[in-house]
Amino acid sequence: MEEQNNYQNTETYQKVKKDFLTSDAAYQLADVVKTVPQLESITPRWLSRMLEWKPLETGIFRLNKVIEGDFPLDMMNSEVGFENIPEGYIEYETKPREYLLNPISSIVKISTRVSDIYSSPYSQSEEQLRLSVECLREKQENLLINSEDYGLLKNISESQRIRTRNGYPTPDDLDELIAKVWKEPSFFLAHPKAIAAFGRECTRRGVPPVSIQIHGSSVLTWRGIPILPTNKLLVDGEQNPKGQTGSTNILLIRTGEEKQGVIGLYQANLPGEQSEGLSVRFMGIDNRGIGMYLLMLYSSACILSSDAAAVLENVEIGHYYDYK
Repeated sequence: MEEQNNYQNTETYQKVKKDFLTSDAAYQLADVVKTVPQLESITPRWLSRMLEWKPLETGIFRLNKVIEGDFPLDMMNSEVGFENIPEGYIEYETKPREYLLNPISSIVKISTRVSDIYSSPYSQSEEQLRLSVECLREKQENLLINSEDYGLLKNISESQRIRTRNGYPTPDDLDELIAKVWKEPSFFLAHPKAIAAFGRECTRRGVPPVSIQIHGSSVLTWRGIPILPTNKLLVDGEQNPKGQTGSTNILLIRTGEEKQGVIGLYQANLPGEQSEGLSVRFMGIDNRGIGMYLLMLYSSACILSSDAAAVLENVEIGHYYDYK
């Protein structure tokens, strides 16, 4: 490279290069094929895609439950004769939990000069809004799992929490999860490194998981239940851990309102609605020529029945085997 630069500075090169069109000059007339901005933090967001979503009109969702014992209603199991038929009713909780939708919001600012002059072949405003919406959706997925208010990890009941037997995730551990969510489980949710760790344990035991296609993507399964990857189930508090070790969780979920499963909640009929719970509104242009857009995303999650979700805790991702 140094020799090439020295040659280009010589008198011979300076004279010769005038005799033909160089690539440096030709580049100025060439069209360049461009891509839209690539945002590497975008993920498949399987949880948002696989949940059943329920629209709300008022932004408030009340979860009514029954006070249950061994038998919520007395019944007679004999021929009706001279005995009185048991009387009663199903008792409801008098202080049910209510979910209030809180927004994930942001304001996007775009110079009108930039959007006027530099919007070919791609609209600067559209690309900024597209990328901003992706960021809001990523935050939504994170909060559905990790929110201190409505996140799944926070709201799974103590009876539905189990720990790994040896730290690393084994087929036995996932079977225990299935025993907790045995009424039509929908899918597992795990960090990609936890899925890899589970795959190693299956390989060690000679029972490699079967792959299936979901929405055009290949995913592993266990007992016919998909194991969907997400980096929102953190490893030692990190989405993308740099080390080979760490601890995380694995979820098993049943989704659907009719199945008394886990459902997503969103606000319907918003002004400027773009998709479920997402609103994009133009706020005007200030005296500096800056256009502003308000982005609001209203969503939450609700576990309708305690047996609709379970979590495997203390999952170690750094256990490996050496094969001869």
